[in-house]
Amino acid sequence: MTAPHLLLGRKGERIACRFLMRRGFDILARRFKARRGEIDVIAFEGEILAFVEVKTRSSRDYGDPSEFVDWEKQQSVRQAGEEFIARHDLGEYTYRFDVVAVVIPEGGRPETVLYRNAF
Repeated sequence: MTAPHLLLGRKGERIACRFLMRRGFDILARRFKARRGEIDVIAFEGEILAFVEVKTRSSRDYGDPSEFVDWEKQQSVRQAGEEFIARHDLGEYTYRFDVVAVVIPEGGRPETVLYRNAF
């Protein structure tokens, strides 16, 4: 059986992907696993390659979900992004690191915020 926090995270990723696609992003990959990290969503927004960390919470009681992308996680996502670029020969593209914060209150509508160039 899958732990509830993992189910919440997966639901948040699905919500984030739909959110990004409605805003014109083209999703290339989800849950990309590299030697030194993982990236939740990789997408193009126009000619810019976006590596997206998705943070999902059930409330903002302890702050915005984006606040939980700490320095260590940022470094992990950066390294994974560099590996993705090298593996797929995408070095000619400008890239950035975004965060999508998803709050899914019990019984309420999800709230989603995109932070471009978050780190």
